[in-house]
Amino acid sequence: MKLLVIGGYGTFGGRLAELLADESRLTIYIAGRNARAAEKFCANLKAEARLVPVVVDRLNCRATLEELRPDLVVDASGPFQVYGDDPYRLVKDCIALGYNYIDLADGADFVAGISELDGQAKAANCFALSGMSSFPVLTAAVVRKLAIGLNGVEKITAGIAPSPFAGVGLNVVRAIASYSGKPVRILKDGTWTTGIGFFDSRVMVVNVPGEVPLRPVRFALTDVPDLRILPLDWPEIKTMWMGAGPTPAVLHRLLWLAAGLVKLRVLPSLLPFAPIMNWVINTIRWGEHRGGMIVEVESRSQKCSWHLLAEGEGGPLIPSMAAEAIVRNYLAGRKPEAGARSGHRDLELEDYEPLLARHGIKHAMRMGNTGDGTSIYQHTLGPAFEKLAAPLQQFHGRKTSFEMAGKANVTRGRSPIAGLVARLFGFPQEGNNVPVHVKIDLSPEREIWTRSFAGKSFRSTQTQGRGRNEGLIVESFGPFSFSLAVPAKDGALHLVLRGWNIFGLPLPRWAMPISIATEHGAKDRFNFDVEIKLPWAGSIVKYQGWLEPSK
Repeated sequence: MKLLVIGGYGTFGGRLAELLADESRLTIYIAGRNARAAEKFCANLKAEARLVPVVVDRLNCRATLEELRPDLVVDASGPFQVYGDDPYRLVKDCIALGYNYIDLADGADFVAGISELDGQAKAANCFALSGMSSFPVLTAAVVRKLAIGLNGVEKITAGIAPSPFAGVGLNVVRAIASYSGKPVRILKDGTWTTGIGFFDSRVMVVNVPGEVPLRPVRFALTDVPDLRILPLDWPEIKTMWMGAGPTPAVLHRLLWLAAGLVKLRVLPSLLPFAPIMNWVINTIRWGEHRGGMIVEVESRSQKCSWHLLAEGEGGPLIPSMAAEAIVRNYLAGRKPEAGARSGHRDLELEDYEPLLARHGIKHAMRMGNTGDGTSIYQHTLGPAFEKLAAPLQQFHGRKTSFEMAGKANVTRGRSPIAGLVARLFGFPQEGNNVPVHVKIDLSPEREIWTRSFAGKSFRSTQTQGRGRNEGLIVESFGPFSFSLAVPAKDGALHLVLRGWNIFGLPLPRWAMPISIATEHGAKDRFNFDVEIKLPWAGSIVKYQGWLEPSK
């Protein structure tokens, strides 16, 4: 199979070539206007596929198409929002020659408008699929999956939060700059209205069950194809909102302010500033190398969501995976039907799953509403709760108050500060085989834990996180509150400290305690291993032991 990738050495085209590099049945033409860049890309990518550098100008490439005779042309260049008076020139050339075509367009008008060529594509017995990227293909596949258990779809909200180290191409930044601060047509409460691109915003939490969630992300309104296309598939939709959450947050705020200047007509557009914006985004970056995606679907009485978490280098590959899936399906004999259309119906979530798994990208759904009668741990963990060892499920799945007893070994830090902090929170004294008694008083909103070591007790209250602590368990000791992620792995439960405050006021992360806490089910009983440190004072206390139902 011969694959021509226009923009093949760019951000998304290059990642598509990387994803398909293991496929020896492919000849991939790495095409663009810069011969040296294409040659360098081909030389640096280790591939079983045959890589061929090609010079192509997408505005005038009919002769090159006739010479190469590709089975599939992929336009991964863009920005599609500014393709000019004849935006479908390349598509028309492909159809006229009978070549199949897909693109990674993120422009709503471009993706919706390609259907005008449907009759011509069918007559030529070829396909032309537009928008083959996360928006709208992955979002549409997820919505179809979530909608199975719902009585209708009235509201869709989605957001993509890339890692600050993902790497963004200039054309992507130009696309964002083209509509930042300008009206974006959206559906709200059953009426078509306008929002302001990259200015209207909301906070959401990407929270894959059983994983450490992303920190709360502020998503800004994006002008993506979903806003135009998905209401055609679900006519009952009353509200739709799609956003992107670039990080670090301070850079997002600067972009928000710049979009505000366009909104106020102080600036006509951010397009002239795209090169500067691109340099800033790709140079000034810090934080966790993690990214994610969230899709929420609501009916009149139900709400469910889908969450995706990508660690490290896996996340930046996701926007190119729809194109990868089309190519792999094509090679397997599952060629898309002829016609020109948005490609959001041509893939299902099942097509993505093996591609995501290859790169360690995790995703899962959360069904049901809060207050459904489950414990705070069951609700926070979602489907991952069933993967815990049986003693942990029994412990965290109870609905009435209970007591446990056992033994523990306790060690205390030696510094004066460690002793002071231990006394302040009531942590246990040092000792071996110390008798332990734990009483947990349950109510629908909280769990009150009273831990007694050799008769000396300390108490905390645990609640389900809300707002910026969504997806976390919040444990409070007097005026101090600690936000804990609860990832599950190999049947064990880990408690990872993500934030802290006093009287509701956030405290600095650089001074935050270090908590290393695990629960597991060895010997068919509830086991705990907890160590608390301070970054500037060392260990405060460590206790490990086991518990069984109190007789």
